[in-house]
This record gives sequence, C-alpha cells and structure tokens, in this order.
Amino acid sequence: MRIVIIGGGAAGLFAAVNAARSGREVLLLDGNDRLGHKLSITGKGRCNVTNACDMDTLMQNIPRNPRFLYSAFSRCSPADVMAFFEAEGVPLKTERGRRVFPQSDRAQDIVQALIRAAKRAGAELRVNARVRKLVLADGICRGVQLADGEIIEADAVLLATGGMSYPRTGSRGDGYRLAEQAGHRIIPPQPSLIPLETAEHDPQEMQGLSLKNVTLTVTRGKKTLFSDMGEMLFTHFGVSGPLVLSASCLMDADKLPETVLQINMKPALTPEQLDARILRDFSEVPNRAAGNILRGLLPASMVPVMLRRAGIPPEKKAHDITRAERLTLCNAIQKFELHPTAMRPISEAIITRGGVCVKEINPNTMESKLMRGLYFAGEVIDVDAFTGGYNLQIAFATAYAAAASVGGDSDA
Repeated sequence: MRIVIIGGGAAGLFAAVNAARSGREVLLLDGNDRLGHKLSITGKGRCNVTNACDMDTLMQNIPRNPRFLYSAFSRCSPADVMAFFEAEGVPLKTERGRRVFPQSDRAQDIVQALIRAAKRAGAELRVNARVRKLVLADGICRGVQLADGEIIEADAVLLATGGMSYPRTGSRGDGYRLAEQAGHRIIPPQPSLIPLETAEHDPQEMQGLSLKNVTLTVTRGKKTLFSDMGEMLFTHFGVSGPLVLSASCLMDADKLPETVLQINMKPALTPEQLDARILRDFSEVPNRAAGNILRGLLPASMVPVMLRRAGIPPEKKAHDITRAERLTLCNAIQKFELHPTAMRPISEAIITRGGVCVKEINPNTMESKLMRGLYFAGEVIDVDAFTGGYNLQIAFATAYAAAASVGGDSDA
C-alpha cells in the first residue's frame, strides 16, 4: 500500500514515521527546499513540543471543536509524544504551565529527530515537490499531480499542509485548495494566536514594556470572552504576548469594534489596598512630584500614561493630589482599557483558525467522509488551541490517527 503525504511539517513528518513503521510504502512531498521549516521556528526557535497535561486540561485548551479530537488524543496523548522524542534521543524538560521543550532549547533537534525517524522507518522524503492537484476518480483519491506535471499514484493521500500563517515557511493555504477540489467545505481561515492593533497610542508610548502577573479581560458587550493572569507586551502597534495571543483565539475579527481589552496592572491588590499603597507613598514624600513617586509602583514608561489617564499633571506635588484624583488613578491602573481595531496580518499569526470542516472528516480515522482514500492532519483541519504546546499536540495526534488508519496501528 502506497501513501502520499503532502506537507513536511510536524503532522506530515510524524505521520510518515508511523505509517512507514507499519510497513507501508510512504512518500512525503513538500514544496519547500527543506523539511520542518515552520516547526524549526516555533516557540522562538525552542519548540514547545506539547503540554504535559491530562485529557481534561487538553480539551479545555481547545476553544473550537474539541470533541472532534477526543479519539485522536486517546490514541496519542502528550505522554506518548514525549516518549517518542525521548526514544529518538531528544531529552525533554517541562517548564511553567506544563510546557514541554527539548532540553537543548533547539527546535531543530525536534525537526531532525522526526526526519531521522522517518528515514529510518523507510519513508521517502522529497522537497521542492509542490502538488498542483489531487487525482480523483469514482469518489476515490488515487494520487496527486505535481506542479511539473508528474502524476504519482497512491492508495491513500494525507493532506498535512498546515494553514496560512508564516507563508514564507510554505504555509500558503494549498491544503484548502486541494480539499475544495475534493468537495470539502472550508471554514474561512482567520489569524489566531495573533497580536492586536489598538486605537489608543498609549501602547506605542510604552513600546517594549513587558508585563508580568497582570490580568487581561476581554469583553464584547456584556459577555466576557476571556480573562486570565499572565504576561503581555506593549508594542508599536498595540499589544502582544502570551495573554493577548491566547485571547485572540476567542475573538472575531469582524466584531473587534464591539470588543474591549481591560488590563489590571495590580491584580493582587484590592482597589482599597492599592489606594492605601499610593496614599502611603505620597505621604512619605508629600513635596515630591507625583510622576517621580509613582516610579516605585509602576514601570517608568507607564507613569506618564497613567497620570494622563487620571488627569493628573506629572509635576503636581503629592500633597496637592485630591482623593478623587487618587481614586481615578487607581481605576486607571486596575481598569486600563484598550480598544482593538485589527488583528495583525495572518502572515504573522502563530496558527490559522478555520480550515477543513470537521463534520466532513471521520474523527477516528481522519479520513474524508466525501472522498475515500483522502485523509487530513494538523492545522489544515478546523481545530486550534491556546498557546502552551497544545497546537503541536493536535498536529501529532491527528497525524498518528491518520497514519494508523491507512497503515495499521503502530506505537507513538
């Protein structure tokens, strides 16, 4: 049985390993000049391989279509993925938030482990081989045609082409086009895990400031879309960082005008405790300017912004500041509002939301319900997750399910 896998990323390579280990003839095709390009830059080049969590936590971190993935996760868990890489000679470590990385902090070690394992299992790996279309006949996918016209026959074809994020790594949306050729409905791709542009210029004034242990709450009307504590970053266009990226998963680009971001810079303090802290600081040096005193409470670049929002001149002496002004300042610190105007371009997204409709894919086998012999794995499917290694776990688990289905069961 011959299996053609389209895409040499995390899902494609993992599928190649497991299908080849089951004794099937495997040909992996990738349009780039090297394999695992996007994988090599994930996690800022460190590669957050998976998340060392249980099934419940895994499912809770997938905002769309988590039930579709239950069977795949049952067959290939985070523990299975970790065991695979450890067995392939890549020692792993678990960091805060159960995020799993190679001990070397080198994503390239993960890429090379997958390539070595695939080759050792007998898979053929071809680069610079872009697929033009699927070869379809009588409701069956029988192979592919390459851009140069070459036709490659196959008993099964697996689409593991990724989404549309980071197009320079080869994620051009080819998988959507091929899936549509087979009659599949594509949920419109949107950026996810993406920084946000804001109407306010305050972030630009604080550009480069990284915040830790702050709370970000995202609302639309009376509905809370997201609320969590963690880290974020002010940029020249707006906001970024882990909290913002995760929040973006739950935001709709078309409804951004109705959306509000609220940041609590001091979530560990009640409003009364924060006011008492500021009053104490002011009382200790009543003749000093408020702008100088607040540097003991807030980062220097944030002080002018907060004072401006509170309507307090930075040179105003502490003893001249009224209780009302102080309370307005507390409110500015703990209810710092920004209004998103746009998501950054999809080319800057870590992952793509949307893709092949899960209703048209068998969740147990990842085979198309519309076209026999056609399978899907990874980001090309309409499933995505928050940051923390969950998206790569989706790639590995769906790849394993597909490979086991077309090539017989194998161990991850």
